[in-house]
Amino acid sequence: MSMPFFSIVICSIDPWKFAQANTLFERLLNGVPHEIIGIHDARSLAEGYNRGLRRSQGDIVVFSHDDILILDSDFGQKISCRLRDFDILGFAGTRRVVAEIWWQSGFPWASGVVAHTHIQERKISLSVWNAEPWPVVDGIQCIDGLCIMTRREVAEEIGFDEATFDGFHLYDHDFSFSAYRAGKKIGVCCDIPVIHASMGSYDKEHTRYGHLFIEKHKDALPIDAPKVSEPTGKAMLVSDYRTLHAVWREEVFRRSWISFGRMANSPGGAMCAPAGQGGCRTEKAGAL
Repeated sequence: MSMPFFSIVICSIDPWKFAQANTLFERLLNGVPHEIIGIHDARSLAEGYNRGLRRSQGDIVVFSHDDILILDSDFGQKISCRLRDFDILGFAGTRRVVAEIWWQSGFPWASGVVAHTHIQERKISLSVWNAEPWPVVDGIQCIDGLCIMTRREVAEEIGFDEATFDGFHLYDHDFSFSAYRAGKKIGVCCDIPVIHASMGSYDKEHTRYGHLFIEKHKDALPIDAPKVSEPTGKAMLVSDYRTLHAVWREEVFRRSWISFGRMANSPGGAMCAPAGQGGCRTEKAGAL
């Protein structure tokens, strides 16, 4: 069976980061028909992604940050196969949107596995939320925007709301939650190792767009639902890519999930520290 055509849309104002992202996807999609579209003057991520979508030709459209690293040579095959059953795929998200940040749903709703780089410590932290069912968590309502993978017709139907989200925050939550509200099936891939160089920015601008997100979707959000104030998940520090690959396995994540569940159900347990930043949820690789 022939592979679908991939369009990779990347908004980037940094030539070095864009070059790295370009090299990444050229390698991942070697032998797969694809194009890479760079938007270097986006007024907002929503505007840039809409513009990239209009320029694209692919059956599958990937909206990616310029600071990610995907370590899976089967990326193209996995995504093309899974988008036969799903409308949108991501790497982290939640099965229950309760606020303007996906991880605020906390345990047991937050889902996915994402690694983050810590340059000063020269370490990689692996943050694990729910990874079951393996390899794709279904029933997702909202995903993180580090990499959004979707079929072309879905992207065109939903679109990015550049009128409301005219900056660089919440465009991803709005796009995916709008798709969920439109009946689209969203999943989170847990078996594809991905490293994100950013932990996210929750500044005043994020807060402003968060209020816009809540106002737009308030009729679909649960009333008085509990939410966490810090990212929760099970995390461990590793020193290199080889170790990261070694621990990126279903059985490791399952044990992590069981352990996290025990902490969440214990007095004062799982909510005592952000994932990947020390405290009760950070362990050395192999300790799970």
